[in-house]
Amino acid sequence: MRIAVIGGGPGGLYFAILMKKWQPAADITVFERNRPDDTFGFGVVFSDATLDIFERYDAESYRAITENFAYWDDIEVRFKDTVHRIGGNGFCGCSRQTLLILLQNRARQLGVEMQFQTEVEPDPATFAGYDLVVAADGINSRIREANRDHFHPEVDLRPNKFTWLGSTRELDAFTFFFRETEFGIFIAHTYQYEAGRSTWVIETDPETFARAGLDRMDEEASARFLEGVFAEELAGHPLITNRSLWRQFPMIRSKRWVKDNVVLMGDAKGTAHFSIGAGTKLAMEDSIALFDAFRAKGTVAEALASYETDRREEVERTQHAADVSLVWFEHVDRFWDMDPRQFAFGLMTRSKAITYENLKLRAPDFVAETDRMFAEGVPGADVARPRPPLFQPLSLRDMTVANRAVVSPMCMYSAVEGMPTDWHVVHYGARAIGGAGLVYTEMVCVAPDARITPGCAGLWSDEQEAAWTRIVDFAHANSQAKLCLQLGHAGRKGASKLMWEGMDRPLTEGAWPIVSASPMPYYPDSQVPAELDEAGMARITGEFVAATERAARCGFDMLELHCAHGYLLASFLSPLTNRRTDGYGGSIENRLRFPLRVFAAMRDAWPAEKPMSVRISATDWAEGGITEADSIAIARAFAEAGVDLVDVSTGQTTPKSRPVYGRMFQTPFSDAIRNEAEVKTMCVGNITSADQMNTILAAGRADLVALGRPHLADPSFMLKAAAWYGVDIHQPPQYLPGKDQALRNAVKDRADFEALKVAAKPKRHARGSFAPKAAAE
Repeated sequence: MRIAVIGGGPGGLYFAILMKKWQPAADITVFERNRPDDTFGFGVVFSDATLDIFERYDAESYRAITENFAYWDDIEVRFKDTVHRIGGNGFCGCSRQTLLILLQNRARQLGVEMQFQTEVEPDPATFAGYDLVVAADGINSRIREANRDHFHPEVDLRPNKFTWLGSTRELDAFTFFFRETEFGIFIAHTYQYEAGRSTWVIETDPETFARAGLDRMDEEASARFLEGVFAEELAGHPLITNRSLWRQFPMIRSKRWVKDNVVLMGDAKGTAHFSIGAGTKLAMEDSIALFDAFRAKGTVAEALASYETDRREEVERTQHAADVSLVWFEHVDRFWDMDPRQFAFGLMTRSKAITYENLKLRAPDFVAETDRMFAEGVPGADVARPRPPLFQPLSLRDMTVANRAVVSPMCMYSAVEGMPTDWHVVHYGARAIGGAGLVYTEMVCVAPDARITPGCAGLWSDEQEAAWTRIVDFAHANSQAKLCLQLGHAGRKGASKLMWEGMDRPLTEGAWPIVSASPMPYYPDSQVPAELDEAGMARITGEFVAATERAARCGFDMLELHCAHGYLLASFLSPLTNRRTDGYGGSIENRLRFPLRVFAAMRDAWPAEKPMSVRISATDWAEGGITEADSIAIARAFAEAGVDLVDVSTGQTTPKSRPVYGRMFQTPFSDAIRNEAEVKTMCVGNITSADQMNTILAAGRADLVALGRPHLADPSFMLKAAAWYGVDIHQPPQYLPGKDQALRNAVKDRADFEALKVAAKPKRHARGSFAPKAAAE
């Protein structure tokens, strides 16, 4: 094979090394625009897990790297005169220049040709005669840009400003420094990479950048200014510049990575934010994945197709983690008034890669302190021996839930003419007994024409009131769970088929007239709703009030107004479904008028001592829809109107929604609303474990955590979670033997789990050749 590698960074060099080692006869040339000893930047970071991979694929380059690195095990968070040190991480720092020279030497030893100070033109004629062209030419890839119409790169230029600097200050941990100044907040991401040298990546928001006058400073003046900002942290050491210009980070994603025999690698195909230390790591792991594809496949075309398919999932997972991480730093002011312990926990878990359980294994003392911190905010909690956050109670007005777990509202589509059936008695009764602190009903409709489907439950008749009372009474008699009734009106999504017959598809017969904020059908073939007028608003408000009064008589502990998922009240809130030109359309204040009117009327009819919540869609996942600023304004408006909890969901406003799914994918919206609008929130959305729930709560991203599918699969989800953490929760006497056995089994199960985690942990790669000394100051 003849292979051209465009770009002599770590990714391109490592691919050349692996391929040449495997196929010594291959003709491989690396083209690099810079000189061999040029370096821009300071150090790079690898984890123990990454070093494990390097050792497996090329022991020679692995040894060279590990003999020239700084190794540390701790992450240190310095915030507001506090220091939190979290161990068990395992990182190494290496000079970027040293890494490049080591890889160049290894490539040269294997017979790879390297041409430096060579600018390769992105012209097909340039690559004539090559079987494979690897475009590893970085963020500004000329190959990618010359073929934009094929690769379809998308670039999201993030708002924060950052600059890459060095220092002579030695550090014995990967250290985050946070410093508040008269201009705003500055953050330093720092780590040692060789004796007497450390990397300092400093970032700030654009407003702070401008107020400080950094936009008018040159490289040296900027460095001297930052020495003043971090004078205490630098302890007399200087900041060193090396093309240390202020930049904005470009999040790059490419729709395609392959064109004929040309393949993108590393930053050329996509980037991941420096806050998870991923750039060089991703590029070198790309090279491993591409190499593996060639080992497994017979032709270039097959190998490139395999690489793009198999590697994309891991890259997108890393990019998603990087996205969440960078947003945390962009909004650090949102968390500035948190207890420093919660701030540090939130920082450690920001990308979702590290969780409560991970940290408990790595740094048990830190998690124990986090548990104490959380308990300190709970009246009457045992601070000396605190339960995990999930098992701490929460009070909303006079209602106290025994724990923070919620059975999410989930439509059952099993009512008959709005009447709950035995299905509902068993469904809600079983989940209440299972141990969740709060159980939500499905969306219960306030009138026959307010239903989504013929199978939706309602609360507009005496018979329905009696049926719901039976369910509430059973739950109260046999569990400690509190019950919340969710009331709603389907709006333009009404008169639809049952979920398993075609979710949100219009009924072919038996449909009823529907209404919405504007006469816009959900699907093109859906019924066109009538635009709701003042008389209709008055009628529907009255229906909500009547259902509220019935809910109080049923004995429900809490009431929620459904203003999400494209239903009637949500259709007023979203600009995608509200095209009105009267006082109910246009500005967010106008769009809020009718939902707030309904809420106020319900609040007046609902007992003052009982709490109310509102469910909102914090984003429509569609261009032109609800923004983060809108969702925060909506939450604030409801809080001012007397809401006690905002149930934060997303989407389902329009069939054009394109959600970005993933673990806990809706939690960041709850985080933003809780900490910006300063209102209690409940999060939901692909949360599947007690570990994730503890992580969310301890970090202050929500006050309650709702699970849907896990509770459908296992009504005793919370009993098992309690046993896992050794927490005694209420169970009816009929089930006590099962609870006792679960508690006994969990002791062994946890011990086995921890032993497996320890056994699977990457080995430490510290060789003792260099150990950064602890800074005396």
